[in-house]
Amino acid sequence: MRIRTTTAVVAGVSSLALLTGCGAADMTKQASPFANAQGTKTVTLSVQSWVGAQANVAVAQYLLEHELGYRVDTVQVDEIPAWDALSQGRVDAIMEDWGHPDQEARYIKDKRTIVPGGDLGVTGHIGWYVPTYFAKKHPDVTDWKNLDKYADRMRTAESGGKGQLMDGSPSYVTNDKALVKNLDLDYQVVFAGSEAAQITQIKQFAKAGKPFLTYWYEPQWLFKKVPMTEVKLPAYKEGCDADPEKVACAYPHTPLQKYLNADFARSGGEAAALLKKFKWTTEDQNEVSLMIAEQKLSPEAAAKKWADSHESTWKSWLS
Repeated sequence: MRIRTTTAVVAGVSSLALLTGCGAADMTKQASPFANAQGTKTVTLSVQSWVGAQANVAVAQYLLEHELGYRVDTVQVDEIPAWDALSQGRVDAIMEDWGHPDQEARYIKDKRTIVPGGDLGVTGHIGWYVPTYFAKKHPDVTDWKNLDKYADRMRTAESGGKGQLMDGSPSYVTNDKALVKNLDLDYQVVFAGSEAAQITQIKQFAKAGKPFLTYWYEPQWLFKKVPMTEVKLPAYKEGCDADPEKVACAYPHTPLQKYLNADFARSGGEAAALLKKFKWTTEDQNEVSLMIAEQKLSPEAAAKKWADSHESTWKSWLS
């Protein structure tokens, strides 16, 4: 999505690694040897670092390999470079995109090297959250206008005397620093380092019953383990986030989309057809994400477990 980017690494052909994106080498120009290969049953999927996106790819990869007999490779690339890679045929599909208007205009409308692959079936939303146990005791904390009242409660050693607004990786391009500045809040954005590190810190705060304010997003399996309540920011209106320096509104709700390389969409046969029809629910994605991130199943094992119990869902993708 427009507010998440990660450093590129190449994952294994038959396995999907759960990566944090920290400290990896920049390999955005490296492509799978199977991408856009003519006359062979191979597919290359772009995979993002957050576990929800990995869940999509894990299930798509499992079905392509075990139901259709394809060889699947996965390549992890920054989100904007992923559009370049998709346009050039270095990857065949992006399974979860949070909206990139500039890239859509360039590659879909102008160059026509990428085509929409349809709705993923999941709506994404980013926001600021506090733990529900704190919101129940202090209901007014869920209005941004009252956040400064609790800044001292949110203070940490890293926040420099201000309240801490916890973000994930420094490579995530968020609106949070602009929001803190433009809403004149007594908070400091502090980066946990990665999605995994942020989850660890949230769990630690929750175990101790401490209050915290964090950037977070839906869908995300962690809500099942640590219930969180969204803080209401100024209402989102179309275009209110057009200037990154002047943003003073909430994040939008975004129906997540799939995109395919145009040549692959035309000649990708059963694989392209499956990816176009791939559509599941937030609950489905969270179920697989939870198995990967919390239960520590391999992506392939998680995908198999989901597929075994949801045959009626994915069978329609093969028809």
